[in-house]
Amino acid sequence: MAEPLRVVIADDQALVRAGFRMILTADGMDVVAEAENGAEAVEAVRRTAPDVVLLDIRMPAMDGIEAARLILAGDDPPRVIMLTTFDLDNYVYAALGLGASGFLLKDVTPEYLVAAVRIVRDGDALLAPSITRRLVERFTTPEPRESVPHRDLAALTPREREVLTLVAQGLSNVEIAGRLFLSEATVKTHVARILAKLGLRDRVQAVVVAYETRLVTPS
Repeated sequence: MAEPLRVVIADDQALVRAGFRMILTADGMDVVAEAENGAEAVEAVRRTAPDVVLLDIRMPAMDGIEAARLILAGDDPPRVIMLTTFDLDNYVYAALGLGASGFLLKDVTPEYLVAAVRIVRDGDALLAPSITRRLVERFTTPEPRESVPHRDLAALTPREREVLTLVAQGLSNVEIAGRLFLSEATVKTHVARILAKLGLRDRVQAVVVAYETRLVTPS
């Protein structure tokens, strides 16, 4: 029997923590620790080695951005999902750049919360493609500027660059497969190779790189 998925919940609101704990444990997950600020979250992660951390962006003592930086800098770090009240929080883009796997609104439905935690644990995309695109476009400087290629971008094949472009435009694997007349399995293989060549944790970071290198520009 598989071990239950281990989660740490970090939020300064006890009610939010209690609600999330109830939802996740009802689905068979193990909430191994709770924290009410970033410093406690970092310590909880070091102590319990969870699979996924739900990390509020705005917390006292140490905010979620600094906590995410410390957590993701460790050896074999957990997946990190940022929690926010607003879907265009100014800090979300910074968190994605640090390696967070995405973000959730605090009023997320129980079903989506459970699905999101499991999706992230499996290394797949958390953010809906439309949300990913809108978020990155909002926080990428819109003015034209000279492209600064990522140091590893040249390692991508023409097909991989094409797939990365479509990922950054918000297409799912199924949609990319239909667009390029490929199987979904082949698209997944291309995405995995892109992540490996660019040294990225997941497709959310790949979207950030695509915009930052101007492979894709905000519309």
